[in-house]
Amino acid sequence: MQKILIVEDEKAISGVLQSILSDEIKDYEFIIAEDGLEGYKNIEKEDFALVISDIKMPKLSGTELLKQALQLKPDTTFVMISGHADIDMAVDCLKEGAYDFISKPIDINRLITSVKNALNKEKLASENKHLQTENKTLKKKVNKKYQMVGESPALKKIQDMIDKVASSDARVLITGPNGAGKELVAHAIHAQSDRSKGPMIEVNCAAIPSELIESELFGHVKGSFTGAIKDKQGKFELANNGTIFLDEIGDMSLVAQAKVLRALQESKVSPVGSDKEIKVDVRVLAATNKNMQAEIEAGRFREDLYHRLSVIEIYVPPLEERKEDIQMLVEHFAKIIADEQGNATKVFDPEAIKSLQNFNWTGNIRELRNIVERLIILGGNPVSAEDVAAFVRK
Repeated sequence: MQKILIVEDEKAISGVLQSILSDEIKDYEFIIAEDGLEGYKNIEKEDFALVISDIKMPKLSGTELLKQALQLKPDTTFVMISGHADIDMAVDCLKEGAYDFISKPIDINRLITSVKNALNKEKLASENKHLQTENKTLKKKVNKKYQMVGESPALKKIQDMIDKVASSDARVLITGPNGAGKELVAHAIHAQSDRSKGPMIEVNCAAIPSELIESELFGHVKGSFTGAIKDKQGKFELANNGTIFLDEIGDMSLVAQAKVLRALQESKVSPVGSDKEIKVDVRVLAATNKNMQAEIEAGRFREDLYHRLSVIEIYVPPLEERKEDIQMLVEHFAKIIADEQGNATKVFDPEAIKSLQNFNWTGNIRELRNIVERLIILGGNPVSAEDVAAFVRK
């Protein structure tokens, strides 16, 4: 049951207030504090739906209680009452954050109305906060395949960055070694963004031949080159109103880089073999395992494109730097693999986890996932340190 705190040094008044309000305001428990200091101690211990406080009190005045309580718990709702009221005092209380100010002798109807309105305000604020939290939680839901797992400081730093940048349209360059989870970061940013209802289109720049990368990104028209038997939409156009993820951007040819730079500058693309320009509204995320400064100095990557892509840069460290996450990752992969195979989840005993934590994971999380699958197939239940020694060569 929610509670209302009455802070009043005159017992007769606090008793009357409690009696009248408890008849009018149902489903609330009333707590009495006899001075401001006692009131503050109550607020320290628990949350109140409403605080009704006198101003002139011993030990701690109502105005000081208001200031200190709102510093401690800014969402607390106050209705102030005083027999020494003047306009300046009322204005000061409202400036400090009070919901209302009522002078003595108290108009009971005015008090009841004020208290009901204050409680409705508090209830609406609480519901709004709940909806905001629920909405944020929904946005954070990512396909299990792309779920980020762990509680290491390194991962928390990444998650904090994602929380800060996701709601913007800023371009993000995600760096780090192969298999560390750069793709997961990209999916988390998209899932938490306002574009989450739109498409997320992925392009592995390293897997597409340089002569076809333009067609892949910007599309082509029929007959524009040998094999172009029909018009084709490019990835930028397919990602309209959503996100495009350019993975391994460091492997893109200089010719394609120039075209991507133009697309970012003008928010337009031209299909290969066409003079037509297509306007696109796309957020660009990119990833690379390369040292981009070294690539720029070697003339393999355009510096102007790098600066366009790296408005925000997120570094994903190797598993070697977050080994405390290995246990959670093993349990996570074991559950996913069991679901995929339709089997019960296998347990890894503590010594098996310790053995895995001692390895040097050059292939990072991707390698760990493969090893977990191997141990589930070949090992016992629970998977033991002996299984790790037998089936993992490091």
